[in-house]
Amino acid sequence: MATRSEVVHCYGQLASGVALMAELARSKEWGRLPALEEQCAAIVERLKVLVPLETLEPSQLEEALRLIERIRLDQDEVCGLVKPQIDELLSRMGYLHQQRNLGKAYGPPH
Repeated sequence: MATRSEVVHCYGQLASGVALMAELARSKEWGRLPALEEQCAAIVERLKVLVPLETLEPSQLEEALRLIERIRLDQDEVCGLVKPQIDELLSRMGYLHQQRNLGKAYGPPH
């Protein structure tokens, strides 16, 4: 049996992290996402160092590609769930900014 490469191990960790992010996003547990995103970003940085240095065997390459596809699908789901929340937040912030500017110009509402 081939030894497990550190690259494949990192992709496995990344796949697990992004899958958990998708689960949390589906559950609307937004507050837990930033810490997971930070962990995933650290794994990506590690992969940037490892990938050019490590040659994968065919079976390892196949596993890495499978994991990358899983990561991509889960990441797409997370983006699809988070983007509307960000858009809503920006809309609310814009409304509050507009209200503040109106308050400065015309005074508080009566």
